[in-house]
Amino acid sequence: MPYPTASAPQAPETIHTHLVEVSCDGGEGALGHPRVYLHMDETGRVECPYCDRLFILDGDGGH
Repeated sequence: MPYPTASAPQAPETIHTHLVEVSCDGGEGALGHPRVYLHMDETGRVECPYCDRLFILDGDGGH
């Protein structure tokens, strides 16, 4: 008899950007989270502390 399996959690969204500073509000309107402003680290990545959305810097960051 097969055991029921839970569906795997959906991976956090990844957003590619040319901005060194980004903002995130969860993207779901009233169901999102407070807007936070995030700054890319030295690797060109930053993760939202609320929803784990990952922002990746493409290119030279506008420089």
